[in-house]
Amino acid sequence: MVNINMQYNSVIITIATVNFDNIVSFYTQLLEQKPKKLIPHIYAEFDIAGLKLGIFKPKSTNEPEFVVNSQSPLSLCLEVNNLETAISHLTSLGCTSQRDISIASHGQEIYAYDPDGNRLILHQSHQEGTGNREQANIMINDQ
Repeated sequence: MVNINMQYNSVIITIATVNFDNIVSFYTQLLEQKPKKLIPHIYAEFDIAGLKLGIFKPKSTNEPEFVVNSQSPLSLCLEVNNLETAISHLTSLGCTSQRDISIASHGQEIYAYDPDGNRLILHQSHQEGTGNREQANIMINDQ
């Protein structure tokens, strides 16, 4: 077995879309920043807290490979400081989302979808030291 010492320079999460301009416009508004790299109608790249998000238009011969799958197990999770503010921002962009905030052991979150139907999870962590108590109080109050 050959031991190859792989070195990775960065990680880029990419979204393929045939609606390139529409999706780039959506993420420009959602992330409140212009792409750091832009090749018009082909590729855009955003830098979000050290993570690179790339959006590309596949070649027409490859488009069937990138048909939107509404049951995709992948999600783009964006951690926010204020979930209510983030929901208002999504609503102003015409983004579809679930109505109720979900309470999880690690905080609260809401699922939303970009114009291509890709799932977004907006998540707000519990404040330090309050996670289990808040969840317990919510569970007790709901019973």
